[in-house]
Amino acid sequence: MKYIRLGNTDLTISRICMGCMGFGEAGNGQHSWTVDEAQSREIIKRGRELGVNFFDTAIAYQSGTSEQYLGRAIRDFARRDEIVVATKFLPRTKEEREAGVTGQQHIEKMLNKSLQNLGMEYVDLYIYHMWDYETPLYDIMDGLNRAVKSGKVRYLGISNCFAYQLAKANALAKKEGFAKFVSVQGHYNLIFREEEREMAKLCREDQIAMTPYSALAGGRLAKHPGETSKRLQEDSYAHLKYDATADQDRIIIDRVAQLADRHGVSMTEISLAWLLTKVTSPVVGATKLHHIDGAAKAVDLTLTADEIAYLEEPYVPHRLVGVMAQNTPDTVQDDHVWSVGSQKI
Repeated sequence: MKYIRLGNTDLTISRICMGCMGFGEAGNGQHSWTVDEAQSREIIKRGRELGVNFFDTAIAYQSGTSEQYLGRAIRDFARRDEIVVATKFLPRTKEEREAGVTGQQHIEKMLNKSLQNLGMEYVDLYIYHMWDYETPLYDIMDGLNRAVKSGKVRYLGISNCFAYQLAKANALAKKEGFAKFVSVQGHYNLIFREEEREMAKLCREDQIAMTPYSALAGGRLAKHPGETSKRLQEDSYAHLKYDATADQDRIIIDRVAQLADRHGVSMTEISLAWLLTKVTSPVVGATKLHHIDGAAKAVDLTLTADEIAYLEEPYVPHRLVGVMAQNTPDTVQDDHVWSVGSQKI
């Protein structure tokens, strides 16, 4: 494993972040393809053996059971100071707004619940899961700054936002003397590269770490034509994000397969080796041991400039999809629960 500094912080993280969205109690959340605690522990333990020290979860994943599984495994397999733990919080609910719960109070409540789930006294990175259009930005930044000052949070991250929102938030933080966002977790992979338009440039200039999710496009960038998996079949949220552009994306996926065959490696390794040339540490979900094995191997694979160009050349612009498409002033739902079919995200 190789390691890197998280933005301009003093946190040293593995080049691969283990995404824990696939961990959690079956039926206690939005995903039918999650794995139970015993399997989760095996994967987390294997990640530690491979040098992974960066783990990403969220209070929204399987009603907090992902946080619980991760916390118990970390206590058994590592010292707390060896691990960088990130978790995320959701916007206020309609009921909270009507009851007069402030943004500051909401953040405190959600953080305390996450710490309880994790069984930890602090988190290293506390991530604003998606932009809250119903809460003043000042309240969010003040609430997060209080969390940092309390010692319960070391650094702040943000996810599912536009570049202008991140710039606006950090400008307010600078003006008020609040803690700034040091990382952004956006939707970014070989077949969805819209973060390159503005976000990547902002992050380079301001030394903000990029730790993107959906690094393998819900498994699409890891499977040869004809291969399938339970997640590919049942992840309706991923179908929403990728099915409309499947034909144009297939050209890139085929090129990933060609390079994998040429190098004698997995498609996972090719896809992540490309992404590692762009970002600090991609969040890679794992529901099987070989998932984390392949992700770790990618760190040691170097693509040539010609190979990178070959992978990038067929890309065409994509429409905004997923959370970013749904969570806008025109489409935000009153109860702040984003649904995809029968799933809630």
